[in-house]
Amino acid sequence: MKSLLLASSALVAATVAASAADLPRRAAPPPVFQPVPVFTWTGFYAGINAGYGFNTRDNNSPTVIGVPASAGVFASSAPALTSGVIAFSNRNNNEGFVGGGQIGYNYQFTPGSGFVVGVEADAQYADFGRNRNRYAFATTTGTGGIIPGTLVYNPSGLSGLDYFGTVRGRLGYAFDRTLVYGTGGFAYGSGGGRQFGTGVSSNDFQTGWAAGGGIEYALPTDSFLNFFRSSAVTLKVEGLYVNLDRGSGQRGAFATNATGATITTSTPGVVVVSGAPRRNDTEFAVVRAGLNYKFGSY
Repeated sequence: MKSLLLASSALVAATVAASAADLPRRAAPPPVFQPVPVFTWTGFYAGINAGYGFNTRDNNSPTVIGVPASAGVFASSAPALTSGVIAFSNRNNNEGFVGGGQIGYNYQFTPGSGFVVGVEADAQYADFGRNRNRYAFATTTGTGGIIPGTLVYNPSGLSGLDYFGTVRGRLGYAFDRTLVYGTGGFAYGSGGGRQFGTGVSSNDFQTGWAAGGGIEYALPTDSFLNFFRSSAVTLKVEGLYVNLDRGSGQRGAFATNATGATITTSTPGVVVVSGAPRRNDTEFAVVRAGLNYKFGSY
C-alpha cells in the first residue's frame, strides 16, 4: 500500500512538470527606443554683436590747390590782393568700435547637415572718428591769412559715421551644429561731415551694399548662456565689407568766400597742384563676434 502511494505521487509530479514545460514562456519586454532629436538651423533668432571697423582706403593722397588772388580767399595787409595754396589731407579716419543687434530667420532644407538659406537685418553704432579739419594747411604769398567769413572745406567731402545697418541674405552649409555661410545685400548709414564738393555740413543719409561671410556654432540647449530657454544659443564670428555711396555733389568745390561766391577747381586761375579731388565713398570693413538666441525647431 505504501509503495502504491509513493508511485502515485511520483506519477502526479512527473505529469505536472511535463505540463509546466509545455506552457509558453514570458519574454522580457523590448527596450523602449528614444530617438535623439536631429538639430536644425530652421527658426527665428535675435541677438547682439560687437567688433571693430576699419577704413579700407587708408592711402588717399593729399589734394593741393593753388588759389589766385581774384578768388577772394586770402587777406593781405598790403593793398594788393594775395594768392596762396590750400592743402587737404584726405584721410577719413574711419575706424573704431562697432556694436549693435540683429534679427533673422534661417531655413535648413535637410536636418542635420545640409544647405541653409536665410535673411538677416542688423543695426550698428559706429564710433568712427571724423575728419573735422577743413584743410591741412594754407600758405600765402603775402602776410595775410584766410579772409574771416570764408568757408574752406575738403572738395572730396570727408565725413565720419555715426551708425550703419544692413539687410542681407544668407546662404550656407551646415555640418550639424556648425554653419559656414556667405552673406550680402543692402546697407545704409549716416554720419556728420561736409557733402562731396559742397559747403553743406549735414548728417547725410547714405545707402550702398555689404558683403561678407562667417562661421556660426550652436551650443547645446542646456547651455548656461541660454537665459531665455530658447531652442539653441549660437556663437558666430563674421567679417563684412560695407560700401556707402556719398552722392555726386558739385565736383571740385572747396571754398565759399566772404561774398558768398563758390570757388571750385574750375574757377579761372585755380590750379590743382596734386591729388585731383574725387568723391570718397564711405568704405570700411568690420570684424565682429555675435551671440544669437534661436527660437523654433530643435
